[in-house]
Formats: sequence, C-alpha cells, structure tokens
Amino acid sequence: MPRRLLPILPLLLACVPVAQARTVEARIAQVDTPVAAMTQVRLTLDWPADAPNGRLRLRAADVDAGALGWRLRDVDWRCPLKRLVNEGRVRWHCEGPIRDRSGAALRLALELDAQDVDARLSGEGGALTLARRAATPERTTIDLKRVPAAWAQALVRSAWEAAQLRKGRLDGALRIDAPDAQPLRVAGTLAVHDLALETADGAIATEGVAADLRLDLRLPDAGPALRLDGTLHGGEWLFGAAYLALPPAPIGIGLDLQRRADGGWALPRLAWHDGDTLQLDGAGALSADGALQVLSLDATSRDAHALPARYLSGWLGPAGLSGLSLQGGFDASLALAGGVLRTADLRLRGLDIGDAQARFRFDRMHGALRYSASTPVHSTFAWQGGALYGMPFDAAAWSLESAGGRLRLREPVALSFLGGEVGFEALALELPGHAERDGDGLRMRTALRLDGLDIGRLAQALAWPAFEGRLSGHIPTVRYADNRIDFEGGLAMQLFDGRIDVSSLSIERPFGVAPTVTSDLALQGLDLQALTGVFGFGSIEGRLHGRIDGLRLVDWGATAFDAELHTERTPGVRQRISQRAVQDISSVGDASFVTSLQGKAIALFDDFGYRGIGISCRLRNQVCAMGGLHSAGNAFTIVDGAGLPRLDVVGYNRDVDWPTLVERLAAAAGGDVAPVID
Repeated sequence: MPRRLLPILPLLLACVPVAQARTVEARIAQVDTPVAAMTQVRLTLDWPADAPNGRLRLRAADVDAGALGWRLRDVDWRCPLKRLVNEGRVRWHCEGPIRDRSGAALRLALELDAQDVDARLSGEGGALTLARRAATPERTTIDLKRVPAAWAQALVRSAWEAAQLRKGRLDGALRIDAPDAQPLRVAGTLAVHDLALETADGAIATEGVAADLRLDLRLPDAGPALRLDGTLHGGEWLFGAAYLALPPAPIGIGLDLQRRADGGWALPRLAWHDGDTLQLDGAGALSADGALQVLSLDATSRDAHALPARYLSGWLGPAGLSGLSLQGGFDASLALAGGVLRTADLRLRGLDIGDAQARFRFDRMHGALRYSASTPVHSTFAWQGGALYGMPFDAAAWSLESAGGRLRLREPVALSFLGGEVGFEALALELPGHAERDGDGLRMRTALRLDGLDIGRLAQALAWPAFEGRLSGHIPTVRYADNRIDFEGGLAMQLFDGRIDVSSLSIERPFGVAPTVTSDLALQGLDLQALTGVFGFGSIEGRLHGRIDGLRLVDWGATAFDAELHTERTPGVRQRISQRAVQDISSVGDASFVTSLQGKAIALFDDFGYRGIGISCRLRNQVCAMGGLHSAGNAFTIVDGAGLPRLDVVGYNRDVDWPTLVERLAAAAGGDVAPVID
C-alpha cells in the first residue's frame, strides 16, 4: 500500500551511492529517520561500465513508522537509475514497481540530489506526490490526486483502531512536520469523495460520504490530538441505533479530539450546523471502549420538518413511528455525566407533530419541558388541539415537576374527547438512562379517567359496525415500559343496553410492528336484538351474557381466547329467534337444525321461541374448539328450542378452522349465506 512507502524516501536520500564501480551494495542493520525506522536494509546499485543507466534495488525486512501507524515487511523496490544534468545541477531519477509482503502493485518515481527529494507514487487510479527540501528537512509535503481512501488506513487506525476504510477517494494537500524532540504533526486540507467506513463490530458505518476538510493531527507519545473543521455533502451514517441520511447541501462540522492518559478521549469542541434544520454545539468525553461518559449539548431547530428523515429514522422505525412529521421549531439543551442524563431542557416554538398513518396528531405545541436528575425544576407546556386515529381532542395545558430523575404531573389534566372527557389524574415519566433503575427506554405511569365517551363516534372513526353506547371507567394505574402498556383496573362500556367490563388489558408495541393486545371481557345483559341488528345477523331477541378470557389480538387479528356466551331469561324480554338467524348460526357453526315439523313446513314461520342459546370457542393454533349449552358425543346444542314449532340447532363439528369460521361470520353478516331447510 502507498502509505508504506513514505519512510523509505529519507533513507534513499541518505544512502543512494554515486559511484563509478560496476556493482555497489550496502547492508545497514538499522536506519532511523524523523518519520520511520528501517531494519535489515540492503541497497544494491548495479552500473555496468560505460552504460548510460544503472539499476537500483532497495530491500528492507521491516519498515516501522510507529507515529503514523505504518508497518510493512519485505519491501522490494527496483528501478533503472538515471543521471540527469540540468544547468550544472546533477540529479538522480529512478522509477519502477515496488512491492511488499501484501503484494500491492504500485509504481514509485524518485528524483533526488544531495539537497532535495521529489517522489511520485501511483496506482489504483490515484497518485501521491511527495517533496522534501534541504532548507526545511523536518517537513515533508504531500499532494493527493484521487488517492484511494484505503491508502490512509494506517493513519486512521493510529487514532481509531477499530475503523476500516472500505471505499472512497481523496484529494488534498498535507504537510508532515517531524522536528527534533517534537511530536509528529500532519496538517492540511482533504476533499473526500464517496467514502465508506465501518468498525469491526458494525456499530459505526458510513456510505457515500463527501466532505471538504481541514485537519491538524498531532501524534505525541501521550496519544493523538486532532482538530477537524469542514463541510459534509451528503452520505449515510450509522452510529448504533442512530441513522443519518444527509442532504447534498453543505453541513458545517467541527471537532477537537484528544486522547487521555486513561485511554479515553476528550472532546472539548463539537459542532454540527445543518442550516435551519439543526444546529448543535457542545463538548464531551468518551471512555476507552467508546462509551459516552460526559456530554453537554445545545441544539436549535428553526424548521424541524426534515429532522425525522435526516436524523431520527433509526429510532423512529423500531418504535413504529417511521412516518412521524414535524413542523415548527424548538431549542434544547442537555447534560450527561457518568453516562446518565443529568439535565434536559426542551423549549417548543409552535411545534406540530403528526403521524403518516393518521394515528395521532398534536397541533401548535408551545412552552417548555424541563428534566432534572437532582434539583427540582418546574415547567409548563400546552397544545392547541390534535387527534387520535382521526378523532379530535381539544387543547390542554400541562404543569410538570422534575426531580430525582423523574417527571411528574403537578395537577390533573382533562380534555374533551368523543363527546366525553379523558382525565389524567396523575402522570410520572422516567427517561432512558436513569441511574436508579434497571432496563433501558422510557417508562411512564399514569392514572386515567374516562367519562361518557361516545362509542358511536369511536366506531365510525375506526370503521366498525354502527355501535351505540358510552364508555366510562377509572384505571388507577397505566404503565408503559419496554414498548408495552399495562392497564391496572378496568373499563366499563355501556353498550347495547348492557355492559361490557374490560380487565387485564395490555398492549405490546402499540405503535410498532404487529401490535399485540391481551385482555379479559365480561358481558352482562346485552340486548341481542340490537346486537344482531348491527351485525346484520338475522334477528334474536333476548339478553346475552358471558366471558371472553385470555383474548389475544396480534396486529388486531384474534389468535387466542376462551369464549363462552349464553342467554339468560330476563323479565319482560321475549326470547325469539328469526329464521334468518337460525340459518346464519347453522352456516357458521357447522350445525343443522331439527324441528317438531318436518320438511319444508318450517319455511312458513318467521321466528321461533327458544329456551336458551349458548356457544363457546377455545381458540388455539388457528383452530376453534366449539361447544354449546350441552353436549352428547360429538354433538353440542347451540339453540334449545321452546314452543311450537320447536326448533333446536345442533353442531356436529367441534374443531373448526378459525380463518374459515371468520369467513363464514363475514358472509352471514353480509347476507351471503343461502338458507338451507333440513
């Protein structure tokens, strides 16, 4: 690799003989220069008598430029040596291939005299030109023209051992200063094109990066120190969970980096200036293994609409928020110590937050959110309105207190929603990185009150059947942690002139991939005539009771439950079932019906009396194990008839494929099942 050749040049300047002998060979145990050391050096000059040119060969067992991180073995350079005379000045020119143990095929051209050295290294479509002058022997200047970025691998690794340059080209001008008793210094400008870099563990990677940089790198014995300024022009960056997709427009950057005695890194200056989208300024420190120890950061966004796509997608995607949109601006500051967030201050300036799937929206957020891991601080913020799954809610103002690493609601908050009211009686948040608990991620606890929410509006917004009723309840504790919401307490829905109680409710990945809901439901006295009317399932008069335990919905489709539903006699309520409902029940449950009248005489009747209706289903692995009011062998009674004509509906298949059963229910509700008279 070309980086391996730089230490050779000072040696050639000192050792190339000017001799008239036919063959001259020098063997040198070790040569030390300001840039590199060479061992087991053999320099051979073969110049036949009266020949215009000679042949030069340089071999070295080991070349070590420790300050620059370069190390190579078995160097072998061969070239025809020419003597050039220009205005009385004699110079030597030699150009030929150079190789080492890696097998890299490159070409080195060298021109020198007793005072100056000029060299050009070419290969892989690029060229590196080097010059040293007798007037400034401590300085070497280097010009780069489309040099492969991999040529700088050793120099990068001297400051960042895990980094691997995979692709890219470099243009620029550098100077290397190595004065006596002073640290080596590399300074100059670099233009980077299409750079690809990654670390051994894959935690950090870049692709397609372009940049114009000014660098100043010092390599003392205590460890490297770097000052870097410049602009970035596009490219993709991955830092752990953070993913950046940068625009072609220039982004100003600044970085000061200093290795500490303990192997860690001090970052006294950090700067990132992306126009109105994001301005960052701060300082920090990293441990020897790269973990963030200390950070103070100030951020400003005057126009936040590009933030999700450019900077936030790595976090938003796993949380199911890849379509998040931001409009407006904010200012923020934070401080970390010992890897733990100590303070944070977010000031909102008319910020709108929305979701591409229309699951939520917050309008014109303003005010401040302040967080403290120690001294109590107060803050207030508000929004002017918003929506949840297309259902609007009104303005709300929040007053918060933070201390001990938590955010708490100072007083209850209520907002109108679905014709009723949602109240937050309490709220406590723990941000990621809190030192006094285990686990990562945001945690939340709240007490929730629901008063008279209109289920009809909810059903319309979610494209459900036209339910009518009210939803009320008090949930003393709602917990959110590890992308899961758990509800302690219960909800009561006044629905179909009856009641549905919801308990043991939890939601995993509420905004992520395949959200999963688990719950238990208890049904009390639902009006079957209203219920069957909504679903288009014939007509049944009576009152429905029962339970649905262990309900599990994955991506809003049922995968498991234990359901048992039955009617109970209620004073003043008739128990009648229409012929259409009988047909629908039979088609859905692989059932048939038998009556006290034979043949087609049953068709003369519109409805029938019944003593009871009961059906159960235990869903596991896409199979519904069915049952009824009572069983005899493989048969189970769904409808127990009464009166004349007496009609019983009996099922004969206890195990029903769940997707097939769902299709039958949909067909029955749509009126697509043709009646069959047994």
